[in-house]
Amino acid sequence: MADTYTPPVYGSGVKATVQRIGGHLAGMIMPNIGAFIAWGLITALFIPTGWLPNPAMEAMVGPIVKILLPVLIAYTGGRMVHGQRGAVVGAVAVMGVVVGSDVPMLLGAMIVGPLAAYILKYVDKFTEQRTRAGFEMLVDNFTAGIVGGAMAVAGVWGIGPIVRTITTGAGNAVGWLVNNDLLPIASVLIEPAKVLFLNNAINHGVLGPLGIAEAAQTGKSILFMLESNPGPGLGLLLAFLLFGPRSLRPSTPAAMIIHFFGGIHEIYFPYVLMKPRLILAVIAGGAAGVFTFLITGAGLVSTPSPGSIFAYVAVTPRGGWLGMLAGIVIATAVTFVVAAVLLGFGRGEKEPPAEAGPEPAESAPVTPAPQPERSALTSENGEAAEESPARPVVKEA
Repeated sequence: MADTYTPPVYGSGVKATVQRIGGHLAGMIMPNIGAFIAWGLITALFIPTGWLPNPAMEAMVGPIVKILLPVLIAYTGGRMVHGQRGAVVGAVAVMGVVVGSDVPMLLGAMIVGPLAAYILKYVDKFTEQRTRAGFEMLVDNFTAGIVGGAMAVAGVWGIGPIVRTITTGAGNAVGWLVNNDLLPIASVLIEPAKVLFLNNAINHGVLGPLGIAEAAQTGKSILFMLESNPGPGLGLLLAFLLFGPRSLRPSTPAAMIIHFFGGIHEIYFPYVLMKPRLILAVIAGGAAGVFTFLITGAGLVSTPSPGSIFAYVAVTPRGGWLGMLAGIVIATAVTFVVAAVLLGFGRGEKEPPAEAGPEPAESAPVTPAPQPERSALTSENGEAAEESPARPVVKEA
């Protein structure tokens, strides 16, 4: 399924390995992009800071991102590895990761779904030649249930804590950069962490509390702008619209609207996972935006939630719109240029082959093929005549 969204990768080097991993990650995310869009629309509309705040509708936001999206990703990843049986086992196994954490476990779903299906694949190979006739369904159902249940338990005790440790480590690293006044370099950690769906943990778990403390003293804080800047995502989607794979270009306009105006940054993460080298583009754009915020003295009074341009305008202090807009525009431009270069300006994206039709007749005269000489055994119409047996010559007396 990954080959549907990425070209086939050949070779065995480091670059090829990274491309294969990115292709598999994209293969788990891209088939479910409709679910991400649906969640983004619901979030942008019905959360308290959205366009149509509605507590009853807002109740869907948490379960979708914490349960439905991880289950869909794990289901798709398991299907890629071992068909329908792998999909079912992956969906069961991811529940252990989901209930064992308070943050969206999309990264955990990308790990446990294919892993559970991979284990079931080898279990099936082991039992296939050892199952008596008539017991195939019983054995298949029990092996799938045992593997799924065991992986769910492992998700609670093993995979979930590992992912939480990664999240905590990323947040601590960002906090260290902030405390040492190395804010532009923070994009080296923030942007890859965002692509792995750790954006909420970094923004609300680290940058938000630090920004609130700073805003209480100075009236504004640049820390609110480090992760929530919509510029890098907009620049990346613009590059995909013009130079990305032709099969994905029609999906980018809706993604840009949801990202920039709705503030749902998760919508562009799968595009980076599909081509991992594009992480350099969002890092460059994020660093350029942070540097612009620094030199212009920009800052926000609170966390823009969601991270849309409207939320940015709403929480920008009086007189600070110029620096805020400059940082977003520069981040967008830098990301777009770097991503366009990394995509080769679309040179590798060829037009789909046209359907083969009848070739037009050529105007040049056609030289007739030389005809074979007629022989005694060839009739006048060119067909071979049947050879009759030789008759003896009788002379008249």
